[in-house]
Order: sequence, then C-alpha cells, then structure tokens
Amino acid sequence: MNQTSQIRAFVRARARSHRTWSDRYITLFALGLLVVVALPMITRTVQAVPDDVDPARAGAGLALIALILAASLNLARVVGPVGVSPADAAWLVLSPLPRPGVLAHTLLLLAVVGAVTGAILGLALVSALGATDAPTIRLLACVVLGMSWTLGGTAATVLAQASQPWGDRLLALLAALVVVAVAAMSTGPGQGALSGIASAPAATWTTAASVSATAAAALAWRAWAALARIPARAVLQASTRVGVAAGALLGMDPGSLTLIAEDAHWRSRVLRSRAWPSRLRGAAAVAWLDWRSLARRPGRLALVAAATVVPVLTARAGGGAPGTLIVLAAGALAVAATGTAGARRDAGDAALARLLGTGPRALLAARSVLPALLGGSWLALALGGLDLAGPGALLWPLGVLCAPALAAGALRLAHRRPIEHTMPVMDTPLGPVPLGPLVWALTGADIALLGCLPALLAFTTGVSGPLLAAQAVWGTAVLATYCAAPRRT
Repeated sequence: MNQTSQIRAFVRARARSHRTWSDRYITLFALGLLVVVALPMITRTVQAVPDDVDPARAGAGLALIALILAASLNLARVVGPVGVSPADAAWLVLSPLPRPGVLAHTLLLLAVVGAVTGAILGLALVSALGATDAPTIRLLACVVLGMSWTLGGTAATVLAQASQPWGDRLLALLAALVVVAVAAMSTGPGQGALSGIASAPAATWTTAASVSATAAAALAWRAWAALARIPARAVLQASTRVGVAAGALLGMDPGSLTLIAEDAHWRSRVLRSRAWPSRLRGAAAVAWLDWRSLARRPGRLALVAAATVVPVLTARAGGGAPGTLIVLAAGALAVAATGTAGARRDAGDAALARLLGTGPRALLAARSVLPALLGGSWLALALGGLDLAGPGALLWPLGVLCAPALAAGALRLAHRRPIEHTMPVMDTPLGPVPLGPLVWALTGADIALLGCLPALLAFTTGVSGPLLAAQAVWGTAVLATYCAAPRRT
C-alpha cells in the first residue's frame, strides 16, 4: 500500500504541474459567467414568490417537484450512478488500490450535481408554496430541503448500486414519490392539509430543513462507506454507459443514444417468434415491426399516458401560457418520436432500407402512422386535461388535427444527420453560439412547428371552425410533402 500511495501522489503532482494559470483563469471565468447568467433568473424567481398560499398552485408545484425528483433518481439508477473514465475503468477499478480513493472524484461530482439540482428544486418549492411571513427564512429552508432531497436520493442510488436490498428500497422511494405527486394533484381534504403545511410557522420549516439535512448527511456517510463494497462489474458497466453517452454528446451524433438505449434494452431479452400478418403487404408489413416493438414495452406506454398530466401541472403551478405551450410541444414531439425506431434504422443503414423491397416514399408514409397516432393521442389527452382544469374553448380536437405535423417532425428527427461541427459560430449577447449543434437541435422541431401554425394561432385567438379546418388541411399537406420529398437531411 505504501508503493501505491506513492504512485498516486506522483500522478497527482504531475497532474497539478500541468495546470497553467490560463486553465485556472478559464475555470474562474466560466464560473463567473455562470453566476452572471443565473443571478438575474434567481432574482426574478424570488421576487415572483407569492405572499399567500394558493392550494391549487401549491399542489401542482409539489407534484411537479416530486415527479422531477423521481425521474432524476430513476435516471441515476439506470446510469449507474457511480462510474469512472475509460482509463480508470481499464486500470484502477480492478487494481488493488482502495475503491473509495478511485471513486471519490465521481462521488464529488455527483454531490455537486445533486446540490445544484436541489437548489433549483428548492426555489421551485418556495415559488409554489409561497411565503406568508419571513420570506428569507422560508427561502433558505426550501433550498436546504431541496438539496437534502436530491443529495439523500443520490446517496440512495449509490447504496442501491452496492447492494440489492437498497435497490428495493430505492424502488419503494420512487413509488412513494409518485404517490406524493398523485396526492398533491388531488382535490378535497388534501388541499386543506397542503394549505396548512404551506402556512406553517417559519420555525417549523427550519426544523424540517434541519431534520432533512441530518438524514441526507447520514445517507451520504453510508454511501461513502459503501464505495468499498460496490462490485467492480457494476462500476465497469456504469463506466461503459457513461463513456458511450459522453462520447455521443460531445462527438458527432448525440442521436445515437436512442439506438444505444434500444440495443441495450433488447439485447438481454428473449422474445417469442410470431407469424407475420398475412393481410399486410409491402411497406405496411415492414412498418408493422414498429408496432410490435412498442407493444412489447407496455411500461413505456404507461409512462407516456401518465405524462399527459404534466402540462396541466405546469399551468396550475404558474407556468403561464408560454411555459404550457413549450411543455405541450416538447412532450408531443418526444412522444411521437418514440414510434420512429424503424425510421432511425433506415437512416443509419441505407443499404438495409433498400433491401426491404419497398419504395422509400411508401415506407416513410407507412412508418408515419404510428408516430402520428402516438403524438396526436398524447396531445389530445393533454389538451383535454387543460379543458377540464379550467373553463374555455375545447382544445382537445387540435391534438388530433396536429397528428400529421407531429409525425413529420418526428420522422425528420429520426432522419437528421450528425452534428456538422464545421458550420460557423454566431455571435450573440450571451457569447458565441456554434450553429452546428443549434441546427441539429432545431431539426425536426422546425417542420412540426410549421405544420402546427393554425393550431398555435387558435391558442392565441381562440378555437374556431375555420382554424380547425385549416389545421387539418395544413398538417396533412406538410406530412405529404415531407414523405414525397426525394431526400431529407
């Protein structure tokens, strides 16, 4: 152990010697720029905190926070969360070096990410619950609560990676967060209890924050002690997933993450063979495989159906019309994209697409049916929830009529090329922005937005018969034009 300690000290010394004043200046400048950009947003959020308690707003905000926390912890559970760089995974994880020393950097990074995420959730919590008195104390208490929840949850994911019993407890925690979200959305006696919690004295909030911080610290200590018991196989698998994701995001093709996730899901499963439908021919038979793949993942369908409440929660939590529209657009396009696995395969392997024996236009039209059904159904259900949440014109028919435009946008997402890093850099008030990633991010959303222009006009001016008819004709025309195009980028 003395030799290994000397080796690690030598490596650290060499690493510190390669850091120049320019590196430190860039780091400090980046941190200062982050503070300058984030400080006005934080100030506006604090100034917008209401003085009274609105039960509907508080319930929706608490439900959103619980769902975001559950989704974040589930993502950390799926990713690892403890992983190392490829070099450390190849040499240090399987070496006789103490495991906590090898994984300490990753744990520190997880703690920083958890603390920042918790602070954001704390600001959202105080914005939802309001501050009847002592706003500064309530703000600090909510921030401490948010950081305690995220840090404690992150520590629970680390413990789940080290032992199976903690994995079961983490699943129970995720289920409890979903139950909390459902209870916060409900009306009746729960609203009165929520109002009592929000209007509790500041001393009660301080006590709750102190208890939460103590529990999070205890979990963090147990997670640090459990680093030595994490199996090397789990660390190597997490390192592989993180390395592939980082390479895809920083490299040429972040869209390859979807194919990687699909391959990882189906690789470990044994599927029963079924006869090909005799009534399907040509492009419809090829596109039928997308329907079968989606039917074999009922959990994804259940998650998609449950996500229809997010726009309602956003509107009730004070997101306003712009925030609700953004959630609706992003959610509908993301749901439509879940049915384009076959289109992504066609775009990635043109030779295989030619061997399918169908024309490219006919195949693209056949593959557009599933994303149109998914995106249109999700948007119709989400708009129906908004219709039930507040008085106003019926919006849900717009979801059905926007289905062709959403399918065109989802197919364009599936066929987009990797990021073109040779594109120029655009100067903006916030600094230079590379056009390559920006164009890649907007590809797909552009044609979906173009196809939903009558629906956007209906949101601002009101739903009417001519706008519904215009949306039906325009959305169908956009999808037909996209499918008839000879080649897309």
